[in-house]
Amino acid sequence: MKAWIALLLALSLPLMAQASSDKEAEEGKEGAAPVVSYVTLVPALVGNFGEGPKLKFFKADLSLRVTGADVEAKVKHHEPLIRNQLVMLFSQQTEVAMAAPDSREKLRAEALKQVQDVLTQEEGKPLVEDLLFNNLIIQ
Repeated sequence: MKAWIALLLALSLPLMAQASSDKEAEEGKEGAAPVVSYVTLVPALVGNFGEGPKLKFFKADLSLRVTGADVEAKVKHHEPLIRNQLVMLFSQQTEVAMAAPDSREKLRAEALKQVQDVLTQEEGKPLVEDLLFNNLIIQ
């Protein structure tokens, strides 16, 4: 009989330890800083730009830096509007603006501003902290 009780106690100790660590993990989540994540716009933005008789094309792989799962969900919800705004911005650029390294940084900053403006209109806050070019190809 004592062996049986000892066996039950031995089997229940890991379960009690697991329950205790689950409570500690939940308490740790409450005090933890929000998680930074990157929302990648998939598929890549593709379009034409520039002036003149010869068409020029761009392909832009972008990621948006956000903090928190709720913000990430809101940004994903508004992705079609964000994509539209960015395609319009890129299609208005000249070949010089798309090719020069300094101009690309200006374009990145303007794209971030456009995204933040759209989200401010829709959600009341800019939500997106940064916009990153994963890849920008012009042809």
